[in-house]
Amino acid sequence: MSKLSFLCIATYFKGQDFLKTCKALGNTVYLLTVEKLKDSPWPTDAIDEMFFLPSESNSSDNLDKMLVGLSHAMRSRKIDRVVALDDFDVEKGALIRETFRIDGMGQTTARYFRDKLAMRIRAAAAGIRVPVFSSLFHDETITEYLRTTEAPWLIKPRSEASTTGIKKVHTLDEAWAHIHSLGDERHNFLIEQFKPGQVFHVDALSMDGQSVFTRVSGYLATPMEVAHGGGVFRSCVMPYDSPLTQSLHIMNNQVLTAFGLQYSASHSEYIRCDHDGELYFLETASRVGGAHIAEMVEASSGINLWSEWAKLETAVARNEHYQIPVQERHYAGLIISLSNQQWPDMHQFADPEIWWRMNKEHHVGLIFQSEDRERILSLLDTSMNRILDGLHASAPVPDKPTH
Repeated sequence: MSKLSFLCIATYFKGQDFLKTCKALGNTVYLLTVEKLKDSPWPTDAIDEMFFLPSESNSSDNLDKMLVGLSHAMRSRKIDRVVALDDFDVEKGALIRETFRIDGMGQTTARYFRDKLAMRIRAAAAGIRVPVFSSLFHDETITEYLRTTEAPWLIKPRSEASTTGIKKVHTLDEAWAHIHSLGDERHNFLIEQFKPGQVFHVDALSMDGQSVFTRVSGYLATPMEVAHGGGVFRSCVMPYDSPLTQSLHIMNNQVLTAFGLQYSASHSEYIRCDHDGELYFLETASRVGGAHIAEMVEASSGINLWSEWAKLETAVARNEHYQIPVQERHYAGLIISLSNQQWPDMHQFADPEIWWRMNKEHHVGLIFQSEDRERILSLLDTSMNRILDGLHASAPVPDKPTH
C-alpha cells in the first residue's frame, strides 16, 4: 500500500503521542502550528515537515492565509488525511477538507463539535435533555426567554473552549446590560439556564459511528468553579458498573450518533442537576480531553487516547480493521493547580499510588492509580489540602475570548 500523508493541526502544544504513533505506523507526518510554538519541544523525529500560521485565530484573514499557503505546499506534497488536535483547530481542519476535497469531517458536522448553539439545537432535536437556552439574535425572543425561565443564566461564547468568556447573570436587566455590552459580537454568544450540579466527562474513541472505547469520570469541582473561584482542578473515574455510569454511556452514544461522529476521539461533558437529579448534555468536542485527562484515562485503562486515535485514523485511511487493545479497569484520579512557586517542591507527595507527576513551571499536578476508588478520593482530598496549604495560586479566567 502506498504511503499515506497526514496533516496534523495543533495551534496549542499537544498531541505529541499522536504524532509519534502516526509516524511509527509508516505515515508521512506534516504539522501545521503557529509561529509562537515553533521552538516548542515537538517530537521532530516524528515530523517530516512543519508549516506555520501567524496566529491561532479562526479569523477569515488567517484562514485565507492558511489555504493559500497549503495550496502552494500541496503542489509538491500529497495530503491524504487532516487531523485537528485541538478545539480551535476543528474549523481549520474542516475548511481544509472541504476546500481540497479530503475525506473526513466537513464543516457542517464540525459545527456540532465547536459551536455550542449548534450543539444544543442538534441535541434538543434528537430528544437529548439540555438546559433551556436561546440564541441572542432576536430581541423579542430573548426578552420572552428571560421572562419565562428562572434565573440565574449563563451568557457564553459559542466557540470558546473551557469557561473563557462566560458571564453569570441574575436579572433581566443584568442580562440585557451584558448582551448590549457584547456589541457586534453578540451573535457569537448564547444564553442558557444555569443548572448547578455535578459535572461528568466522557472520553471516547469512535469507529464507524460506534464507540469502541468509553471512560466516564466526574469532576470533583466543576471547571467553572475552578476557573471562576480559584479552586483546584480534580477529577476521578466513576464506578464502572453503577447505574449513573451506564446512563452516561447511553447518553454519550446518543449524542455522538446525533452529531454524526464517524471516527475520532471525543470529549463530552454532562451535568446531573441538583434540583431534579436528571442528566443534561453540556458540550462535546472531537478531540482528546485536555488538562491531562488523557493521562488519567490511560492510568485507569491502559489506553493511550492519543496513540489509539492515530491508529484508528490510519486504519480508516487504509480501509483496514481497527481493534482497540484490551482495557484495564483501575481507578484513577487527577489533581492540578497553579502554584505560587516556579518549581514547587513535590517531595511531600510520596504516596505509592502516584502514577504521574506534572513537570511544568508554576503548576502542581498528580495522577493516582488504585483498585480502590475510595482510596483515590481520599488521596485527592489530602493532596488538595497540601496544595492549598502553601502551594496554591489562582489566576482570573479571561473575561473575553482570546481568539
